[in-house]
Amino acid sequence: MIIVERTLLIIKPDAVERGLIGEIISRFERAEFAIRAVQSAHLTTEQAREFYAEHEGKHFFAGLIEFMTSGMVVVIAAERDGAIQRARNLVGDTNSAKAAPGSIRGDYGRDNTANAIHASDSPESAQRELAFFFPDLA
Repeated sequence: MIIVERTLLIIKPDAVERGLIGEIISRFERAEFAIRAVQSAHLTTEQAREFYAEHEGKHFFAGLIEFMTSGMVVVIAAERDGAIQRARNLVGDTNSAKAAPGSIRGDYGRDNTANAIHASDSPESAQRELAFFFPDLA
């Protein structure tokens, strides 16, 4: 039995600024993800702090918030069977230096924060993150 999952993707400010939106979305479409919703946003500090609240108090939190509010992002709700794990495989390791060549972060990431894309890491995260940006889909 095939179980269709939804996941949330965020094309981060570094990738938006470099004109990689189409390339990144195309990679997901070629991997048979169905794009269910897309929106662009410029996150406020409050939105970024709420979205990344699980990381508050960690050494990288302030830099993450500053980075995620530094420019436009593109938020995507995507689905397919095994979407969460398949998306994580497609995006690669969080640390771009360790991400495999051919993965999105391996090809376009610059470091741990400016790593081109965010992808939900679990069903619980996906549900919370989708509800944050696309309440009608969650």
